[in-house]
Amino acid sequence: MDTIKNVVFDFGGVLLDWNPRYFYKSIFNDDQKMEYFLQNIATSTWNAQMDKGRSFEECMKELAEQYPEYKDPIMLYRKGWETMLKGPIESGMRVLDAVMNAQKFKVYGLTNWSAETFPGTFNKYKFLQKFEGIVVSGEEQMIKPEKGIYLTLIERYNLVPEETFFMDDNIQNVETALSRGINAVQFTGTDKNLEQIAKILNIKI
Repeated sequence: MDTIKNVVFDFGGVLLDWNPRYFYKSIFNDDQKMEYFLQNIATSTWNAQMDKGRSFEECMKELAEQYPEYKDPIMLYRKGWETMLKGPIESGMRVLDAVMNAQKFKVYGLTNWSAETFPGTFNKYKFLQKFEGIVVSGEEQMIKPEKGIYLTLIERYNLVPEETFFMDDNIQNVETALSRGINAVQFTGTDKNLEQIAKILNIKI
């Protein structure tokens, strides 16, 4: 598909491996208790508030008041955040390298990420600095799969949706992209998935 001129990457779950379990495993030393905490207290829905622009301090304090028996692990969330970010995902980096090496695409990022933690991530992972542009949910106070953040990406960088390809590990985010006229595929990192992406972009991965 040679009509694609822009490739947009999601970060967490595609290029970077972020998981609160990497930190809380050593705090709880009990997988069952840790899973209860992450699935019922410090949930992905709660974390999304920070991705949408609320401060860690405010969110942690509010949650600790709601669940005082979990105050200690809740209040460690920001301190442990860097440990939650393990590093690059090999399969996603293979795609990024192939896209960059093709030298026929402009590369962008569209990520659900806190405005507090993104600057440190951007400085640490130098490959992010090669992107043409990045839309960070915490800075926009909108998150995927809300339609507005896709519109921000398209308008800010003057992208034509039909000439743009997006990949994200979350199917809901992919579906919203498709509804905006953007070519999109769910990223799973399997060999078959990489073959599918390579075929769409007409590149070798």
